Amino acid sequence: MQHQRLLIQIEGAIIAAFAVALEYIPHTVGPSAIEVSFGIIPIVIYSLRRGAIPGMVSGLIWGLLDLILRGLGNGSVLNVWQGLLEFTIAFMVVGLAGILQRPIQASIQNHTKVKTMTLLWMAAFVGTFAKYFCHFLAGAVYWGSYAPKGMNAWLYSLTVNGGSFIASFILTGIVLCICLAMVPKLYLPKDMVLHVQSEK
Repeated sequence: MQHQRLLIQIEGAIIAAFAVALEYIPHTVGPSAIEVSFGIIPIVIYSLRRGAIPGMVSGLIWGLLDLILRGLGNGSVLNVWQGLLEFTIAFMVVGLAGILQRPIQASIQNHTKVKTMTLLWMAAFVGTFAKYFCHFLAGAVYWGSYAPKGMNAWLYSLTVNGGSFIASFILTGIVLCICLAMVPKLYLPKDMVLHVQSEK
């Protein structure tokens, strides 16, 4: 049990580092500052392997690393509360995709492909929506002064963060399904024994 816990922690730290590395890939789309977050993908996959709590811990590590390596240096932190919301909570809640861990793993073992793909898209939605909802709140409350003149701050934040959510959600869902087709065991760690009854 202790060995498994250590393995999960090491795996989570590696995944967080990988998520940080992916964020250095150019990911701004068009002139409207819509961003695709590649780092969401490994965090969601890890959450589906290990569960919501390990996923949230890994997401938190990702957020803290992103804060130190990018956020503080490029002026993305306006104050303590905005930094807390956008670089700890927003990154951490991506791990909530792990609430679908058990249904997805059971579906893979039962070879119900359509159901599994549906659940994977749901997991992609949960992880990306949770993250960008936090950014939406921060955008309206803390970044509202950057909205175009005459445009409501909440509408501006919804436009930018809503677009980023849709782009990140679609990319994450596609990659999750590709992983299912190519390496379904990615969602089933060898050290985790599942007792799943086959569907009748």
